[in-house]
Amino acid sequence: MKHIQKEDIVTIPEGVTVAIKARNITVTGPRGTLTRDMRHIQMDIQRPTKNTIRVIVWQGGRKHIACIRTVCSHISNLIKGVTKGYEYKMRFVYAHFPISVNINKEDNSVEIRNFLGEKYVRKVFLLPGVDIVQTIGTKDELVLTGNDLTNVSQSAASIQQATRVRNKDIRKFLDGIYVSEKSTIIKDVI
Repeated sequence: MKHIQKEDIVTIPEGVTVAIKARNITVTGPRGTLTRDMRHIQMDIQRPTKNTIRVIVWQGGRKHIACIRTVCSHISNLIKGVTKGYEYKMRFVYAHFPISVNINKEDNSVEIRNFLGEKYVRKVFLLPGVDIVQTIGTKDELVLTGNDLTNVSQSAASIQQATRVRNKDIRKFLDGIYVSEKSTIIKDVI
């Protein structure tokens, strides 16, 4: 069944500016600027007031209406990224062969060695805007930080997929590098 009009509203906090031109969304905040291209989704994105964004779909079916919430979530993630940033913590898991990781700052990559005792060196390139640090206080932990949620989470997923166990029983061989915690860089004070 077609709906004549459906809409959702996103509120913009203080200190954040949002510019919308032809469904290209640019969000600027204290941590930087992020842009997202939404031209592939047919909908209206309006600014009825200074601190609200309204996303509208006209004559939409069920799947087209579901895109409203997706676009609003993307805008909210951009706003959260330029105000608080994103932080993913990853832990090394191994039973016998200790995994060693080298971080290359020149080409923004991570080299994973001695995974399951293999001599093969896995090299994972991080997406732009993602910083990685190996923690000193906690043993076997990587911390990925950045403003763009998609880049930080995709970089963490690429590292996790590089250490996927193949041709063995995954119930027995649990080795790998896994995401242990997802949070923001600037923590909320309660």
